[in-house]
Amino acid sequence: MLRNGAIVAPMIPISAFLLLLQLPLDPHLLAVEDARDDPAPLVAALSGPHARQAIRALGRFERPGLAPAVLPFLSSEDPGLRIEALTALAQMNAGAPLLPLLGSERNSRVRAVLYESIGRLPEATEDVLLPGLQEEGSVHSGAMKGLESFYRLRKVTPGDSSLAAIRMTVRESRSSTVRELGLLALNRASDRDTKTLEAALTDADPLVRLLSIAGLKEWRSDPSPLVRYEALRVDGGCARAEASLSDSSEHVVFLAIDLLGNGCPPAPLERILEENRGWRRPAHALVSLARVSPEHARRELPRFVAHPVWQARTYAARAAKVLGDTESLGKLRKDEHPNVVAVALVTPEEALAALASDDYGLQVTALELLKGWRSASAAPALLETLSRISRRREPTSRDPRRLLLERLGELEGVEVAGKIEYLLSDFDPAIAAFAAEILTEKTRRKIVAKTTRFASDPLPSADFLLGLQGARATIQMREAGSFVIELLPEAAPLTAAQFVKLAESGYYRGLTFHRIVPNFVIQGGSPGASEYVGTPGYIRDEVSTLSHERGTLGISTRGRDTGDSQIFVNLADNFRLDHNYTVFARVVEGMEAVDAIQEGDVIDEISISRARASQGR
Repeated sequence: MLRNGAIVAPMIPISAFLLLLQLPLDPHLLAVEDARDDPAPLVAALSGPHARQAIRALGRFERPGLAPAVLPFLSSEDPGLRIEALTALAQMNAGAPLLPLLGSERNSRVRAVLYESIGRLPEATEDVLLPGLQEEGSVHSGAMKGLESFYRLRKVTPGDSSLAAIRMTVRESRSSTVRELGLLALNRASDRDTKTLEAALTDADPLVRLLSIAGLKEWRSDPSPLVRYEALRVDGGCARAEASLSDSSEHVVFLAIDLLGNGCPPAPLERILEENRGWRRPAHALVSLARVSPEHARRELPRFVAHPVWQARTYAARAAKVLGDTESLGKLRKDEHPNVVAVALVTPEEALAALASDDYGLQVTALELLKGWRSASAAPALLETLSRISRRREPTSRDPRRLLLERLGELEGVEVAGKIEYLLSDFDPAIAAFAAEILTEKTRRKIVAKTTRFASDPLPSADFLLGLQGARATIQMREAGSFVIELLPEAAPLTAAQFVKLAESGYYRGLTFHRIVPNFVIQGGSPGASEYVGTPGYIRDEVSTLSHERGTLGISTRGRDTGDSQIFVNLADNFRLDHNYTVFARVVEGMEAVDAIQEGDVIDEISISRARASQGR
């Protein structure tokens, strides 16, 4: 796997996707794909038994210049190859002649992918996509997916006739996915057609009802916590928030507590702080109380500043900022946990001092706070930090190092020439290129980076990859219970292998889910419980035809090919993540446990069960 380098496609059922791969994956082609360097072996493989794998890999290169190699497969007799070609061309954003195929393609599965792919390309228009809504079965699903992508990516508002067609499709389609996609398009256009939205409120699918609430922007009672959360979010006054404190969903309760900080009477918050129900509810209540009853919050603050749970201390820092309590913030900036320190930072001077930490998340927070601070006195600390973390040779240091270079570039009267040239040969080609860009600007002569690609590490063995077929993982949470996921190595072999290796090594044991965004995702698997701290190297994106439906698992990234150990679980259908983030697994048991996971819940164990044994790594 490219651990020193970097390890997301029309929507078809997973069962159909699995049929697309009739041969084992070729490990050599996986290595070529992972290196993202010379595509020639992939082009050569188009004439062999692994053509399907080669087409998909070429799409993941995202180079429009590779389109001519893929175009002949649009006329293949194999519908699976036609699907792969359409998907690859759309992923390349190639100016490919797809529109004429609408007149000739007869296979419904391919035709659905054709509509969806067209919707992602620059030549897409409403006139091309709308007729697909009149077609049957999966085709009108692909057309609606294409329309939703078209409106979102091109930032286009549907015209009146288009709105009418979408409304009718939402009301009449038997596909909940089509109804969801249609409502997404209508909501994006701020369409408040009462007939359509009210009809969607009675839909059997809670994700459809959720979107109807988002469109109506009105409170409605509902048996699903997903819908109740959205209803409270769009129309949550003080009385409704207080009533929601007794909701069965902790997501809804936390939102209610947060909303009570919007000028509501403090009594409910005071009661929560008096109760002994863990740390989460009181911590949320403290921040809200700081807004509506500062004096009471000041009396409560000290016990949170000294709280044994570090996550609670981050809420203390937020409350202290609201209260302007500089003494408490000073204590919290000396905290042993970098995430607490990051929240407590206020001034550029404090941010500069925080660069002494080796925690990338804290460094990123500090460097963002330093943006626009043009004091030349910052240069020595910036240069020393840049040199220190560069010596660690960790690809995941890219974010703080790029910000360090940006801050140095902003300083007036500071000469960086002669001080950052070593980065032209940096192990990370992105940092080498950015250093060359800054030096070119500062010296007014063309400077070229010497490093152009990451060095590859060995991939897992072919037998190890084959052993992932049919594999499952049981994830045991300390508080929420357990859930079972099915790995999807056909779609994302190297990502699945990375996850299994880490799980079997015990890497995830004791780590947490640190990011909880109701009705979106939960994210975890970071040793530092932050976006910027994971395994030392990057893994490549492995985008595929799998969609980010509720219950699928993906890999968190901070840009193309910057994934590491951090996983996320989709709590809703997140179609906007398709084609940008890897899907490598799906929940098959225990989704109720996933819904119950809250900030700081600990991963006690991840156990892997294989359908077949594997040899070697």
